[in-house]
Amino acid sequence: MSSELLINVTPSECRVALIENGVLQEVQVERQGNLGIVGNIYLGKVSRVLPGMQAAFVDIGLEKAAFLHASDIVNSASFEEGVDEQPVKKVQDIRELVKQGQFIMVQVVKDPLGTKGARLTTDITIPSRYLVFMPDATHVGVSQRIETEQERGRLKEIVQAYNDEQGGFIVRTAAEGATEAELQHDAEFLKKVWTKIVSKRGKTSKATILHKDLTLAFRTLRDYVGEDMERIRVDSKLTYQELQQFTEEFVPQLANALEYYPGERPIFDLFDVENEIQKALHRKVELKSGGYLIIDQTEAMTTVDVNTGAFVGHRNLEETIFNTNIEATSAIARQLRLRNLGGIIIIDFIDMISQEHKRRVLHSLEVALSKDRAKANITGLSALGLVEMTRKRTRESLEHILCDTCPVCSGRGSLKTVKTVCYEILREIMRVNRAYAADKFMVYAAPSVSEALLNDEYHNLAELELFIGKQVVVQTESLYSQEQFDVVMM
Repeated sequence: MSSELLINVTPSECRVALIENGVLQEVQVERQGNLGIVGNIYLGKVSRVLPGMQAAFVDIGLEKAAFLHASDIVNSASFEEGVDEQPVKKVQDIRELVKQGQFIMVQVVKDPLGTKGARLTTDITIPSRYLVFMPDATHVGVSQRIETEQERGRLKEIVQAYNDEQGGFIVRTAAEGATEAELQHDAEFLKKVWTKIVSKRGKTSKATILHKDLTLAFRTLRDYVGEDMERIRVDSKLTYQELQQFTEEFVPQLANALEYYPGERPIFDLFDVENEIQKALHRKVELKSGGYLIIDQTEAMTTVDVNTGAFVGHRNLEETIFNTNIEATSAIARQLRLRNLGGIIIIDFIDMISQEHKRRVLHSLEVALSKDRAKANITGLSALGLVEMTRKRTRESLEHILCDTCPVCSGRGSLKTVKTVCYEILREIMRVNRAYAADKFMVYAAPSVSEALLNDEYHNLAELELFIGKQVVVQTESLYSQEQFDVVMM
């Protein structure tokens, strides 16, 4: 399978597209205005110690002082005997841990919000694709989500060899199935980063940033260490030069794949990426056979509905359904990656009678999802014939990054009909007439609603005027949405 990365850089944003066998599989977007500081490592100066809050304010060079609680300081906790001889965690007094004017290395765990400064910790961690490096630690931890004891043991044994006086590691969930070479690349990369941080710390004596979490273009190269990349094309000369230096220092195995793209044609037009991104924002996904998917993302879960559409098949109904479902599995796996949909996902395949067909469809879905770098877990078919699965959330979905809630429907995805709004207006006139004394009423409504009141619903409006004994004048407001109206007393 040939893989290629396209990196599109502009002053306002950076976009990365992963192409596999000529087809867009993943898109990542990072905008300059939304860059956070979580993960950044600073040399900070304690500006104030607050015993009453068991916390300290730390100057890290930002507009607002950052907040460091005693429980977020490494080695601040001790354990004492509690009820039923159970150990109880006790945090040391903040005055014993830090002093005003002291310099301390900290990492941001929460961005500043409103009037509050950033939240800090002294428990420094540096993540890569498969590992998390922990300075001064001596052990190797393995993610709880890697459940197979054999795999946990294999990973721990491999990573244990990279432990030294610099620190230890945590093996991330993504490392399940990773090769020894891939883990070695990650460990070497992390140690180089930490060495650079320590070196910078020794050369400064003021509050400053020591390590900034990588921007999207650099994170992409870091995360694809060990992947067989045919080409990595960048359309910005400056970014290309920076990435060249980065690959030479940290990921030399990708240096040969990196190249500058100077073409006049936009880089995202090479594989029709722009058009594919627009399609990924639609609910409906067409299948080549004529069938289609309907994808709905909600707060609680994402639902995927499979339909035969215009596909009528060649043999019988059961074969038609089976072929549509098989085709849908690869399309669903691609859409989950492309849209970056995570959390609970419910797939409603077309009902199948044959148990063999059900088994093959599930297997096909598992194979398609195996190419996804985000961990997915399929629980099988439910009693209702639905496939229940989860996919690890790695970042915001494409829709949440590129789109906003519709101001007209407020995210409902539907509007009240013209007839419904007309009847609401008539009821509102009745309500206002009972509550207040008015000579006549003026109704301001959207063009479609005012037209209906003066035509299709005119007899109802006339009966209302006769009933209340007052005139109702309808005025068109072109800027009103279909559900918006005002009833004004005259």
